[in-house]
Amino acid sequence: MKKLFNLSAVRLFVVALFMLCTPLAAKAQSFEEYKTKAEQGDAEAQNSLGYCYYNGKGVAQSYADAVKWWRLAADQGYTFAQCNLGLCYYNGYGVAQSSAEAVKWWRLAADQGNAEAQYSLGHCYFNGYGVVQSYAEAVKWWRLAADQGNAEAQYNLGVCYSNGYGVAKSYTEAVKWYRLAADQGYADAQYSLGICYFSGYGVAQSYVDAVKWWRLAADQGYALAQYNLGNRYYYGEGVAQSYADAVKWYRLAADQGDAKAQCNLGLCYYNGYGVAQSSADAVKWWRLAADQGNAEAQYSLGHCYYHGKGVAQSSADAVKWWRLAADQGYASAQYNLGNCYYNGEGVAQSYAEAVKWYRLAAQNGNENAKILLNNLGEIW
Repeated sequence: MKKLFNLSAVRLFVVALFMLCTPLAAKAQSFEEYKTKAEQGDAEAQNSLGYCYYNGKGVAQSYADAVKWWRLAADQGYTFAQCNLGLCYYNGYGVAQSSAEAVKWWRLAADQGNAEAQYSLGHCYFNGYGVVQSYAEAVKWWRLAADQGNAEAQYNLGVCYSNGYGVAKSYTEAVKWYRLAADQGYADAQYSLGICYFSGYGVAQSYVDAVKWWRLAADQGYALAQYNLGNRYYYGEGVAQSYADAVKWYRLAADQGDAKAQCNLGLCYYNGYGVAQSSADAVKWWRLAADQGNAEAQYSLGHCYYHGKGVAQSSADAVKWWRLAADQGYASAQYNLGNCYYNGEGVAQSYAEAVKWYRLAAQNGNENAKILLNNLGEIW
């Protein structure tokens, strides 16, 4: 099982605003009260009436009517309505989808200091939605939102510093922004902060602190954090070693479809680590991971078919799964595939094909393949 993590591969969550903007001090009123004030031109009531239509509260749900009332409030410069109108244009709710129109309305709100609009405008610049793509502009708007405490913007700003998107690369700055978002309970930031502590990026390396932050994210159901936490229990890094706890966290991530967790859970079942030994259950989890393209699981599933562990023995099926892993550069699968061709197991015997796969395995560092090729007098 691999233990290394690549910070540049951290998922960047820059989805647009999906929470409606409403004034924090807005008082709960009935639909009719909102309607009366809205028809008199009250911008706050128009925004609230749009919210009622958007969610179907006190009236039949209608995106088109939500847009109508938000436009009236937005035209009066009401930032919450401008923000919400941008959301409708971005998603095509009640209007023809238009990222350019979303940008127009979000910019109006952002220029008035609305943090949610600033965050969403940064999202558009980062991805080039409705504007010319620009990491520098994305950073500019996210910084404004982040300085107001917007957790999503703080997290995205951290990712930009981690990867040098629109700013000079700096893990120290990345950690600063991750921590601000993580302290607000933002799971993506907690996960990324855990990676920083695990690898010593911008902070002193600490498995204990990595576990602390991954646990917070894992407790929120974050699959990657659950998988990493399972690894820490498996190896006893930052926690007391416990296969049972490793299995617990692997299972939570595996049940969410995480292929790496499924693969490791299969390994635990195969060896009886933290669970009763069961080759059949190992096959079950390896198959789920293998079907997602996980090369290690494909290799392991091939092993089970070759030896008849948890499945009926089938050299042909072993070859099938080893080939899939081998095509991804998995050296042990390439070596085994070479053996199958050499011996004619599951495939027609072919010395040329055997040597081909032995060479690929050797080039990928498989020592057995190197030795075998030397014994055969073949150059690798």
